[in-house]
Amino acid sequence: MAEITAETVAAHGLSPEEYERVLHALGREPNLVELGIFSVMWSEHCSYKSSRIHLKKLPTQAPWVICGPGENAGVIDIGDGPDGTKLAAIFKMESHNHPSYIEPYQGAATGVGGILRDVFTMGARPVANMNALRFGRPDHPKMKHLVQGVVAGIGGYGNCVGVPTVGGETNFHKAYDGNILVNAMTVGVADQDKIFYSAATGIGNPIVYVGSKTGRDGIHGATMASADFDEKSEEKRPTVQVGDPFTEKLLIEACLELMATDAIVAIQDMGAAGLTSSSVEMATNGKAGIVLDMDKVPCRELGMTPYEMMLSESQERMLMVLKPGKEAMAEAIFKKWELDFAVIGEVTDTGNMVLTFQGETVCNIPLGPLAEDAPLYDRPAMSLDEYKAWAGVKPLGDVPASTDIGADLLKLMACPDLASRRWIWEQYDSQVGADTLQKSGGDAAVVRIHGTQKALAISTDCTPRYCYADPYEGGKQAVAETYRNISAVGAKPLAITNCLNFANPQRPEIMAQIVEALRGMGDACRALDYPIVSGNVSLYNESKATGGGSAILPTPAIGGVGLMENHETMAKIGFKAEGEAIFVIGHSNGHLGQSLWLREVHGREEGAPPPVDLTAERAHGEFIRKLIAEGKVSAVHDVSDGGLLVALAEMAMASGIGCQLEEIGDHFTAFGEDQGRYVVTSAVADTIQAAGIPMTRIGTTGGTAVSGPGFAVEIAALRKANEAFFKDWMEG
Repeated sequence: MAEITAETVAAHGLSPEEYERVLHALGREPNLVELGIFSVMWSEHCSYKSSRIHLKKLPTQAPWVICGPGENAGVIDIGDGPDGTKLAAIFKMESHNHPSYIEPYQGAATGVGGILRDVFTMGARPVANMNALRFGRPDHPKMKHLVQGVVAGIGGYGNCVGVPTVGGETNFHKAYDGNILVNAMTVGVADQDKIFYSAATGIGNPIVYVGSKTGRDGIHGATMASADFDEKSEEKRPTVQVGDPFTEKLLIEACLELMATDAIVAIQDMGAAGLTSSSVEMATNGKAGIVLDMDKVPCRELGMTPYEMMLSESQERMLMVLKPGKEAMAEAIFKKWELDFAVIGEVTDTGNMVLTFQGETVCNIPLGPLAEDAPLYDRPAMSLDEYKAWAGVKPLGDVPASTDIGADLLKLMACPDLASRRWIWEQYDSQVGADTLQKSGGDAAVVRIHGTQKALAISTDCTPRYCYADPYEGGKQAVAETYRNISAVGAKPLAITNCLNFANPQRPEIMAQIVEALRGMGDACRALDYPIVSGNVSLYNESKATGGGSAILPTPAIGGVGLMENHETMAKIGFKAEGEAIFVIGHSNGHLGQSLWLREVHGREEGAPPPVDLTAERAHGEFIRKLIAEGKVSAVHDVSDGGLLVALAEMAMASGIGCQLEEIGDHFTAFGEDQGRYVVTSAVADTIQAAGIPMTRIGTTGGTAVSGPGFAVEIAALRKANEAFFKDWMEG
């Protein structure tokens, strides 16, 4: 066995202080297998050692929450199913950022595969995939290749496995030049009495490995995901896993078939850190011990060592604890689906992880230090005022008047952040399963709950430029935006998952971003009665390779899920008919700080982001849902990037019907990004007033252009501008 040197410890991502903790936990020097296991379990990716203190402050409970953070995915009550059964929605969002930069196709594909397993390991059939993607400048020499690879990987995996990809978001900013973000979300549906958890219990119960064989791909993937990038990042290609969606499809069906029996005690997917994390988490959650015979692990390569087997992140694998005597039945199911099945160990009462190989004990570690007692850091953080001084965002100052509002609108509709995503979503199968009611292009994706009138509404959102200028307000806004999008289709927002993407937490300014964004998210969740039930933290998203240590913008991506009792009431964004009244709900004060208009038209990223009034946000959302349920509005769209005029242009493009605006005002009200606003149309305008809800009638639907005092832009011109970016980029 190799000698453990200071260099070996450093290569495993452990600090000298952390290695001292290892020595104390074991009472001796570790061997290489044990060091590797400590390395991945104490990595940022697995232990959340820099964020756990702050994550505990988030609200995670509500009467409809069945299971909050701590399991593979979050679980919420969604009421009765078609045959009187009680149903649950199970969902989570995760990152696959570093692998996707190094090898974009497989990085993105295996991100989709991993999040699918997190959901179906709990007993749910996946019904929808979403994603949130951030790329660097389109003119960066590597960016086109990265975008093409990531989109192909998401589509290639999701399409083959038979789960619809129904929506998401894609943004571009120079801060992601050296470190793109690929966040994947899956939503599934399960019977409430058939939800499976990960706690390994029952001394002597068999531990079973199922799925694909273990190879050498993905070794140290979790450690790589917990470090900065540098010029040698390309050399990390072997740490990227390789996915097989067809095997994943077989694994879903085999697991769901076994779950219909009473054989399973506990189940865990092999995600980050593979066999190590799955076995440690199962034993820790069950307050038990575990012994594994490494000779019995199905391997696809000759001569694999216990170190390689334990740290491999080969895909499409699961670990289960079965009831005694159920092995033969379970094996028959997995063999029928042409998957590996092996009894590789048993649950013990030792509280230790013990591994044997070729007749020798090659690992014996107490589980406490690996998981519950892993390092926990309260890292130094700047105050919010100190952070704002460090960030150096200029105050807004004087804003030049728009000389041509129509020309500005066309420029915005053509910019990368607002351009049509058709090139992306045409590569995704959004209709497989035949339950997709609305996909990309609406405010939220909507998927029918099979066999019922109910539907789930799903949205992913974050505005990183807001989060950089003010992480607290940005954190609030990310949550509020999903709340607004879900309300805008007529669903009640129930809970969120998140994917918290930040740079190096050992920098006090980055830690300030984390602390303040989480504080903002927590305040928004409490005010909106919208708890967090699952999530993922991805740190060290920065690259020295771009010269000068480029950190990403703080990007706490939020995935929201809501419930619609009757999908036939669903609202869409397209104008429905000519001659209907157009209203804005909410105050339009013309906030241009951090607006897309300011950036795209004037090249300035200045000012404070728009503040979020959470009391108004909730009141406006509840009012919108009431209007939709009563059938009083014919089209609904929330106002976000680009402001009011962009929202109206999107409604016109979605329908082919234009609008005449009597009251749009100047560039402040046309392009300001004030929060908490919706545009609605109604044929019964005199019936939708409400006490305390600010409403302004601004015009009427009709014609072939978006027009107002002093400007008119034909819908055809808007479409041409909006469709050009991806088409020209990919063909150019």
